[in-house]
Amino acid sequence: MENTFFARIERFDMQCGWHYVPVPTELSIPFEYLAANFGYIAITAKVGNSSWPTSLLPMGNKMYFIALPSKVRLKEKLSFGDEIEISFEPRTRK
Repeated sequence: MENTFFARIERFDMQCGWHYVPVPTELSIPFEYLAANFGYIAITAKVGNSSWPTSLLPMGNKMYFIALPSKVRLKEKLSFGDEIEISFEPRTRK
């Protein structure tokens, strides 16, 4: 996967808030033309040995994030505040 970056795991401030990593704008903006419903950009994300179909989700102000599901966090032993290497590639319809 070509779109690789390092980011710290963050969490939305609400009860049961999602864990996520913000995506650098220089990596997300080139894919905005693929945005579908509500600005989602379909991707496959990869952390460690785990990969899963997901989306770049809009945060506003041209910022996107990748949500980190609990099954991935558990398998890869990731926690809030950890700095991780994550990569993604767009999924396109065939």
